[in-house]
Amino acid sequence: QVQVVESGGGLVQAGGSLRLSCAASENIFTDNEMVMGWFRQAPGKQRELVASISRGGTTYYLDSVKGRFTISRDIAKNTIYLQMINLKPEDTAVYYCNRVGRAPFDYWGQGTQVTVSS
Repeated sequence: QVQVVESGGGLVQAGGSLRLSCAASENIFTDNEMVMGWFRQAPGKQRELVASISRGGTTYYLDSVKGRFTISRDIAKNTIYLQMINLKPEDTAVYYCNRVGRAPFDYWGQGTQVTVSS
């Protein structure tokens, strides 16, 4: 079973920045079409995909984070990152990582809490 550990969250004021990391226990980009993504879930809200990246580097961003978040990957380290700048209170959520589309992991990690104060 693939295990993931999300880290890098914290408490930050609006306009601040954080860099999240998602480290997986094994190869997560098993082919060029494999996609990994960051999800977030705020209390009382549905989990949503924030950003994703394929092994080949194709990216997707939720409209509300475009221009502020940057997803990247280190294939050799089985790790993806999310650089978050100009954070807004509405970004407050628990952030999780998982595969997107194909072959999602059976179990989610514990996530990392991002709290943006005004």
